[in-house]
Amino acid sequence: MDGYVSATMQVQYYTDYISKRNDWVLVDIYADDGISGTSTKKRTEFLRMIDDCMAGKIDMIICKSISRFARNTEDCLHFVRKLKDKGIPVFFETENIDTFGTGGELLLTILSGLAQDSSRNQSDVTRWGILRKFESGSVRVNTTRFLGYDKNKDGELIINEKEAKIVRRVFREYLEGKSYIAILKGLMKDGIKTVTGNTKWWDSTISGMLENEKYCGDVLLQKTITVDFLKHKRVDNKGQAPKYYIEGNHEPIISREMFDKVQDEKERRALLKGNLVGDRHKYSSKYPFSAKVFCGQCGNIFKRRYWNSTNSSKKVVWQCKTYITDGKDACGAKAVAENVLMDGFVRMFNRIYEDRQSFIKTMTANIEMIILQRPNIKETEALDDRIEELKNELKRLIRFQVNNSVDSEVYNEEYKRLSGELEEVRKKRLEHDRANDLQDGLKQRFDEIVQTINSRDSLLEEFDEEIFNALVEKIEVLTPTHFVFVLKSGMRVEEIE
Repeated sequence: MDGYVSATMQVQYYTDYISKRNDWVLVDIYADDGISGTSTKKRTEFLRMIDDCMAGKIDMIICKSISRFARNTEDCLHFVRKLKDKGIPVFFETENIDTFGTGGELLLTILSGLAQDSSRNQSDVTRWGILRKFESGSVRVNTTRFLGYDKNKDGELIINEKEAKIVRRVFREYLEGKSYIAILKGLMKDGIKTVTGNTKWWDSTISGMLENEKYCGDVLLQKTITVDFLKHKRVDNKGQAPKYYIEGNHEPIISREMFDKVQDEKERRALLKGNLVGDRHKYSSKYPFSAKVFCGQCGNIFKRRYWNSTNSSKKVVWQCKTYITDGKDACGAKAVAENVLMDGFVRMFNRIYEDRQSFIKTMTANIEMIILQRPNIKETEALDDRIEELKNELKRLIRFQVNNSVDSEVYNEEYKRLSGELEEVRKKRLEHDRANDLQDGLKQRFDEIVQTINSRDSLLEEFDEEIFNALVEKIEVLTPTHFVFVLKSGMRVEEIE
């Protein structure tokens, strides 16, 4: 009833308000009673008004406030500009803004953003209770498309041992050096189905499993968030909102140590894909040297091929992709036999093993030198402080513009300066994080190499794929008998047959 009286009073107010002007004629009153202003789709009266404007029936619109016109910045600006193109101004009484006035659109952008915050607050209220549950550790996890777990009658996660064996296999094979493609091919070969019962596996499924913290007993909540509360659009949460990490929420399938090693290995492989030449990421780890052999002349990747020999048997060789696709004029690198690469690794490893104390000492010195180059912690803290200062300056600038109607050109110039500096400082801060992460990863790979070497009690007698994957990042082929083994620590070891 109150809503009816309020609407009636408003209609009467604007009828009287317009009738007092001899130069104005009331066309109609357009009001969507009881309908939220977050979207114009269901606002039939609003849309009827716009249609009348486009039909030339209206010369000017008077609106109580921006929030009554639209609580969605995008819609607000869209329709104001559409009306402006038609020569129709909108006057917002509460804010005293005429869209045809000086600086009207800039102020409108800011004020409609504030109006949009009102709708956002309503959305936030509905999420508040959920977030409080997250913070207190109250969790309910969906297992419909979640391999390895079921739920008991209390809604708690319990291990499905049959499926858990598949999970453990995926994690183990990835750490053994296999790619997503190699892992999924093995699963399909053995007739193992996905959680939804499909016989076909996808590399994205394997990747998702390897990143799922639930397998080590933890739960990360609010991985996705609603970024458009008007359209209910959800995206990955990349720092826009807090995440809630609950350790030891349920019984793990994978040890925390193994899970952490997999995350480090995923990051290492991802960095290599971005930094190395060629299309290495297209090649699986079906063979020991897949995606690891590179041309010392042109830098392209080597591909595995079969050659027919004189006795009708096939010889396995690795050959430069440039040579294969463009001919010897583009790259004159010769092919190298697979067994020669294997023998070369055995000789290289045995030389390291025989002189392991000296080798480890040299590698330790190199690692310590790199770690000394870590970004200065005081510089990092200074960048953090500057980021906060710039963010606060931007907030003050916007508030000042709203309250004092600063000239639009002055406002835009100052906003551009502050936001530009903020972007640059954030980039520098990100470089510090990346440098620290790379050095931490390098130290861990150094420890793994030392552990691999010290775990042996004798020389290698034949090629060992597991040891090769643990030690070698890539091989540069200078000639068919001259190689450079680049270890995962970054150290380069030459081997000549």
